[in-house]
Amino acid sequence: MNGKVIVLRTNYKLISAIALTLLLVSLCACADGNGQSKTPTPSTQNETPSASPSPTEQTDDGGGSSAPSTPSGEVVVTFDYEKQSGSASNQYAVWVEDMDGNYINTLYATQWTAAGGFKSRPDSIALWVEKSNIASMPDYYVDAISGATPKSSGSQSYAWNLKDINGDTVSPGEYKIFVEGTLRWKNYVLYSGVITIGDAPITVEADAEYVYEASDRYDALTSESPENAMIGAVTAVWEP
Repeated sequence: MNGKVIVLRTNYKLISAIALTLLLVSLCACADGNGQSKTPTPSTQNETPSASPSPTEQTDDGGGSSAPSTPSGEVVVTFDYEKQSGSASNQYAVWVEDMDGNYINTLYATQWTAAGGFKSRPDSIALWVEKSNIASMPDYYVDAISGATPKSSGSQSYAWNLKDINGDTVSPGEYKIFVEGTLRWKNYVLYSGVITIGDAPITVEADAEYVYEASDRYDALTSESPENAMIGAVTAVWEP
């Protein structure tokens, strides 16, 4: 009698355990509402969200530009010079301005005028004297940009190393090149041209403007006067 009771109790416990196991399995299978596990598959776990292009992948929309590079090279101004006889002639200067007319630097000026001759002869390369403000410049600057008047006729060349009056290198862009020559007293010639400082070499032929004016003792020159040959064929060459 006691053995049968024990067998019945043991079977009851086994049945109860099986039923509980089946219930738990059923509950897990239905946990996501679709009978599928919520655990991500390996392919889902390895996916990465799409990202914005890196700075190297982004394209320039025109909203900005890179800083201009510092130019390297020189501008060489060349012209024919014919020495004149007599006084109040043979003075000239070569200088650079920006496109707004601001003085940049002088490549060369005849020493007599630069060292103070403009005080006794105000007509001597008067435009350059005003633009350069040479009267206020220190002696070391005057010495650096001036030289003796050529003793004979021939081709003259003067180089600009792209430095301004403060010794700083200018930015790329357009600049005006000037050559002024005092032909005789108040009569002068002014050559001018625009040179572009960029990646490509360029040669520019300057245009001449002659001004003829009489003074107290001398008549004005004319287009036939031999003094017109003092300076001619002015060119500026940019070589990066």
